[in-house]
Amino acid sequence: MTDGTPVPDDRELAGYVRHFARARVLVVGDAILDRYRIGEARRLSPEAPIPVLRPLRDLDTAGGAANVALNIATLGARAVLCAVVGDDAAGETLAGLLRETERTDARLIVAPGRPTTAKTRFIAGTQQLLRLDEETTEPLDPGTAAALLRAVEAALPDIDAVILSDYAKGVLCDAVLGPLLAAIAAHGKPCIADPKRPDFAAYKGVTVLTPNELEVAAATHMDARLDSEAIGAGRAALDATGGAAVLVTRSAKGLTLVRRGRDALHLPARAREVADVSGAGDTLVAALAVAMASGAPLAEAAMLANVTAGLSVAKPGTATVSQAELLTALHAGGLASTDRKVQGLEEARDQVAVWRAAGLKVGFANGCFDLIHPGHVHLLTQARAGCDRLIVALNTDASVRRLKGPTRPVQNEDARAIVMASLSPVDMVVLFDEDTPLEMIRALRPDVLIKGADYTVETVVGADLVQGWGGRVLLADLREGHSTTGTIRRMALPAKAS
Repeated sequence: MTDGTPVPDDRELAGYVRHFARARVLVVGDAILDRYRIGEARRLSPEAPIPVLRPLRDLDTAGGAANVALNIATLGARAVLCAVVGDDAAGETLAGLLRETERTDARLIVAPGRPTTAKTRFIAGTQQLLRLDEETTEPLDPGTAAALLRAVEAALPDIDAVILSDYAKGVLCDAVLGPLLAAIAAHGKPCIADPKRPDFAAYKGVTVLTPNELEVAAATHMDARLDSEAIGAGRAALDATGGAAVLVTRSAKGLTLVRRGRDALHLPARAREVADVSGAGDTLVAALAVAMASGAPLAEAAMLANVTAGLSVAKPGTATVSQAELLTALHAGGLASTDRKVQGLEEARDQVAVWRAAGLKVGFANGCFDLIHPGHVHLLTQARAGCDRLIVALNTDASVRRLKGPTRPVQNEDARAIVMASLSPVDMVVLFDEDTPLEMIRALRPDVLIKGADYTVETVVGADLVQGWGGRVLLADLREGHSTTGTIRRMALPAKAS
């Protein structure tokens, strides 16, 4: 970053990620069916010097604007897709894929006589042998264009941001793009455009334009390889659109964010390794829009998009990045400090939703944990072994006083929370002020409820609730000779004379 403003750390960025579930993003553009015909090639054809592919499996995935919508949904937000398909088998396949995607509302306009854009890749091992493109780049007919605009108008009131995913397949034609931008502006929605036209003036009015290095160079007739050149080309592009910013994507060189009235920001690439850049632009623009729709300022949204794209290119094929993966990456970048594990109930509920969406089993233990001793560590280690993520609910100081008397706790709730969060078996710490954790159990709905073996299932608070929604109760073994009360008693004894 170059403008002298404080650089947000990964903890601050993660705060926006935890609100992704509230974001609603509309995608308009060219939906594509990506087909992969995967096999093995062990001989050449006798008819021509080409390999003979023996098919092993087929894979169909959503591409183009449909992949952008899929990325939005995978990040935990809600996606609405307005796009066009043909009245053909490829269109039916693409519609079926989108119906199977949670958090995606696909409002597809069927255009009779127009083929669904489909790209078929023939692959042997990791080598792509051939790509077959079935498509048209002709502009939409007036009836289809009008139907698409009506679908967009119906969606706009209920969304937080718009993405224009232009793959130059004719959907964002002149008859659509101008009225579309006017409608977005009339509703006051931020708009991010991933451009393919050589004249950026066509996107006049977008909030953020996201060209790559080659696209911005071609549109502005300016070199963009060096940092200073990327800034100059970005400013020329900004003049053409009249928007708030241009985000130039520069592959291994990262991103250059050019904002109106502000210094430019250079964001180094966050990818640790690159396996495949397919679809990375879709991932980046999806993350940028979701972050902005979640309340992130533009610079922070660009940083989150940068991290997300880095995770995407580390995966083979056209890949998406989940909210849980993004949070994990931010933790790895320095967020794993102990106080980050200490969360309020709202944050905890959001995090549990992320874990559960990733198929992880959530455990829940509770107690005062006033002075941590080996018995506590032994119990928590067993608890963590019984689940994928462990939440520990701590009684607040007021709650401990009501349960243990006016001389307790020995350590205040902040100190107890920090010590608890520093233990490796613990993934999250939450404080509760009630005498029992019953309301917190109801809110977080754990899969496993853990208490010591000095309890029975019948006496564990919340056991009936957890068992009622299909969870289980784990009674962990206790180590004798370790207790907080015993430790405090020994501390109060006079020291023996030597």
